[in-house]
Amino acid sequence: MTQIKVDNVVDAAGTAAADFTSGLTVAGAALSTLNTAEYYETGTEPASPKNGAIWKDTANDKVMVYIAGEFKEVELGAAAGASNWTVDLSNVSYDSVSFSVASQETGLYGGPEFSADGTKMYINGYINDSTFQYTLSTAFDLSTASYDSVSFGGQGEGALTGVRFSTDGTKMYFLGYISDRTYEINLSTAWDLSTASYNSVNYAHGGGGSAQGLFFGAEGTKLYIVDVSADDVREHTLSTAWDLSTASYLQNFSVSSQTLVPRGICFNPEGTQMLIQSQTGVISYTLSTAWDVTSASYDSINTAVLTQQNGSGGIAFNADGSKMYLSADNTDAIHQYSTGL
Repeated sequence: MTQIKVDNVVDAAGTAAADFTSGLTVAGAALSTLNTAEYYETGTEPASPKNGAIWKDTANDKVMVYIAGEFKEVELGAAAGASNWTVDLSNVSYDSVSFSVASQETGLYGGPEFSADGTKMYINGYINDSTFQYTLSTAFDLSTASYDSVSFGGQGEGALTGVRFSTDGTKMYFLGYISDRTYEINLSTAWDLSTASYNSVNYAHGGGGSAQGLFFGAEGTKLYIVDVSADDVREHTLSTAWDLSTASYLQNFSVSSQTLVPRGICFNPEGTQMLIQSQTGVISYTLSTAWDVTSASYDSINTAVLTQQNGSGGIAFNADGSKMYLSADNTDAIHQYSTGL
């Protein structure tokens, strides 16, 4: 039997779909509900399948697709464009590329956050109580960024210190520094802030009152908050992915031995590397158990980036980890780096 790799699957409605992952879901729904006539879940090979039929072989725990007269095994893997990577901080170098957001925000603490395809960028801060949207004409290239003249208000929080999106771009989340809350925002058109509306859902995470960075992992079932007062990362679980109303605190991990000013946070796609941005530099940790902060161990710190980003805010990467982006509140700019990957 031939093994093939499927990086992207399109469901019956023609919407962009996730890879075969735990639970066998496509576009947020079970394959069996999206394409019943073409989906089989048995221990024996289906009789007379149609071309493109999907078979979950329960006897051998495999997933097959019927192509050219035979079932071919699907190689289970990360979604397209999101292959796993690990950054070696010793290889990071500055691209001499930056983008100023000072015309929109002079207290840059949140972002950058990028759309899945890298053509949109978002930031916020503690002065103008809004999240701002930008377009990059070349994906993930800050030199091509321009302001869209689109923003969304921070619900009166005043000081915003972090922004992230769901993987499909239909949910936005931002941190309120003073209230120590994360807010959930709906977007009727993915990645378009002009279609955003507050859905009256927010989560009080009960930290030290100084939440500055956030990140979602494990397909939206984990939320990580950086607390600059407690010098730790707080891990929360969501019983329903991307739904803050189902969030609850789980555990925390102290970073005080490496920095007393942690701000931004990011993970690699499989949750085995955690990167913290602080006024000490960018700090790397390895997680022996994916997405479990209590399994983290200190790797290294990169102080070379301090020349550009002293007065730190947030951290992000492009899809393959080859580019790193850091925000700096002392210059109100986003800085771009190459990681050597």
